[in-house]
Amino acid sequence: MIQTSAHNTYKKNQVGTATPEDLTLMLYDGAIKFIKRAKQAIQEKQYNKAHDLNMRVQDILSELIITLDRKYPIAEQMLLLYDYMKRRMIEANVKKDIAILDEVEGFFVEFRDTWKQAMMVARSQQN
Repeated sequence: MIQTSAHNTYKKNQVGTATPEDLTLMLYDGAIKFIKRAKQAIQEKQYNKAHDLNMRVQDILSELIITLDRKYPIAEQMLLLYDYMKRRMIEANVKKDIAILDEVEGFFVEFRDTWKQAMMVARSQQN
């Protein structure tokens, strides 16, 4: 119990002190983690668990949509992609379809990797 409490405190501090860029990276990483767990739950026929994990990914997509900075032209394209991904997550949840989860996970991995690179470039330009 103490370990869980310490872990939760660490996570809250990590989120509370993170930059917006780091938070986006955390959301991408979290979505990937939950999709992997959802796929495993489907394979183990733990459908309620798979549903809960799928809903967490949908919540992450909602957060990404809400926090998009619309002053950048790419935001509209990201909005369309996030919306597509959210619809696919709903479909994956209804059908318990691992192939759809693989597709959405692929998007998240690509976004995360691109985001990491952009953060590195931005930080190197600041220094």
